[in-house]
Amino acid sequence: MNVLKLPLPSEAVDRAGELRLKPDELAKLWKSARIVHFASGKFRVKANNELDFQSADQIAELVAGQNFAQGEELFLGLDNGIAYFAWCSDAKDFESFELLENYQTLRALGDFLSQLEMGLAIHTQAIANWHHSHQFCARCGLPTISANGGSIRKCTSDGSEHYPRTDGAVIVLVKDKKDRILLGRQKVWPERRFSCFAGFVEPGESFEQTVLREVFEESGTKLEEITYLGSQPWPFPASIMISFSAIATNPDEAIPDGEEIEEIRWLSREELRAAIADESLTLPPIMSVARKMINFWFENEGADASSKR
Repeated sequence: MNVLKLPLPSEAVDRAGELRLKPDELAKLWKSARIVHFASGKFRVKANNELDFQSADQIAELVAGQNFAQGEELFLGLDNGIAYFAWCSDAKDFESFELLENYQTLRALGDFLSQLEMGLAIHTQAIANWHHSHQFCARCGLPTISANGGSIRKCTSDGSEHYPRTDGAVIVLVKDKKDRILLGRQKVWPERRFSCFAGFVEPGESFEQTVLREVFEESGTKLEEITYLGSQPWPFPASIMISFSAIATNPDEAIPDGEEIEEIRWLSREELRAAIADESLTLPPIMSVARKMINFWFENEGADASSKR
């Protein structure tokens, strides 16, 4: 059971995997489905930033309008008898498309979507990103096509099947014995942005080993008492974030690596509040697992995960 109630982890619809092998049934469902339009990295939305679900006829009109390239029909699942699909296509005139207000990124929509819409959006973006970058067979180099409702791609030459990948990554809330947290700043982030330490799992590593390695590489900090907090999909482009807290055994020796991390700060709750107030520090977006982990620490006044179960 997750300790943290993370914003993105819940399954929003029944993915109904058995239907993926029934193209005639999927074609029938498409005609009455609610369809998410994902184009060039953005979702079609209403004025209030909720998803603007399209009908099959409306998608046909978008195709006929010639503003979008031919898209992929991706089956997302069923909810209360309603079928959900995504239609993923690229805008033909990207510069003009970027100016449209009725298409927004998932990062911009994170605070507005319901749990159902968030689940659909995450699924859509993750699978669309994969389709976009796997147009050719890794075995023979010839084109692949979408199959099984968009859940796989098949090579048009050798018939090999290619499945979406999800990259495992850990993210760690580092604390010391005084219950301060250690936050780091990457060079590529917006100015004054600080967050938790994170990194991808390497081949042959466990999550716990990755926690120890990543935090030590980025800050020279050694850890103990590693505690699992929860997990969350992160389709930027295709990750699953596994969150942990851990206690630093050498807090006075913490130092940024100078490559990925350019600055680190130990912060008490009072220091974090003051840094936010004077705008010397900004936190990650609300929809991120990092923000939820920091909020969890801030609000629980030193209570660790085990005491909250």
